Amino acid sequence: MEYTMILPADQSTTTLRELLENEWLVPRKVRHFLRTRKEVQVNDQPAMFHQTVSAGDKVTLVIEDTDYSYQPVLLGNAVQVNVCYEDAHLIVVNKPVGIKTHPNQPDEQDTLLNHVAAYLAPTRTQPYVVHRLDKETSGVVLFAKNPFVLPILGRMLEQKDIYRRYQAVVWGQINQDQTITTKIGRDRHDRRKRVIDPRHGQTAVTHVTIDQKHAKTTTIYCVLDTGRTHQIRVHLASIGHPIVGDPLYQQQSAPRMMLHAHDIHLTHPFTKEYLIITAEPGLW
Repeated sequence: MEYTMILPADQSTTTLRELLENEWLVPRKVRHFLRTRKEVQVNDQPAMFHQTVSAGDKVTLVIEDTDYSYQPVLLGNAVQVNVCYEDAHLIVVNKPVGIKTHPNQPDEQDTLLNHVAAYLAPTRTQPYVVHRLDKETSGVVLFAKNPFVLPILGRMLEQKDIYRRYQAVVWGQINQDQTITTKIGRDRHDRRKRVIDPRHGQTAVTHVTIDQKHAKTTTIYCVLDTGRTHQIRVHLASIGHPIVGDPLYQQQSAPRMMLHAHDIHLTHPFTKEYLIITAEPGLW
């Protein structure tokens, strides 16, 4: 597969080797393949790794299918894919309630990853999971469309250069915006659940903003500084305001769990365009 990137206006002058290794995180063995096969061009000319590149230069790489390893997944149903954004490197889809983000067993065929794989199959493109949502949660999920961009997105997640904003409806009235910082650990009695664990839990930070108060519920937005399993669900339940319809952390029945990843914010790793991608219509 051939990939062409125009270096953005804020790109500092650097060598091609430094660009591939430090900024684009191309693995050593793949850099070796690119160099020995002479499959790197700058401005449509064969390039040497020691030459410099700068803003406005066009860099073209030819990545072979065998350069990166890929765990194949069964193709699902492309009709179930609701695309919020797509380009040559990224695809953001709106995950429906009730399906998993990715399979846990190789014979599974009804997860979001399976469906996105089916959607991309006509273009011989394969999706790679960048992050996940719980089965009961709907909303934006980001996939890489090639292994080349995957480590860059992973680093952006680690450095908190990608974040999602969640909508939720919780029981009771929350009286003020707040930040919840209690640590979260595993529930020793139920492997499906997480609990507040001040002594042994992992650091977790959830910012809560009130949107609207109702007679028995409050609609809110949440932004996370950390990505612990069930973080929003556990944190909100811990302050006495569990999410409506949560099957694990509250007792009252509802048609669905009222938690939706409404939008994702990131700077595109190649164009440097700042993207805000939403999964409409959301919960309200």
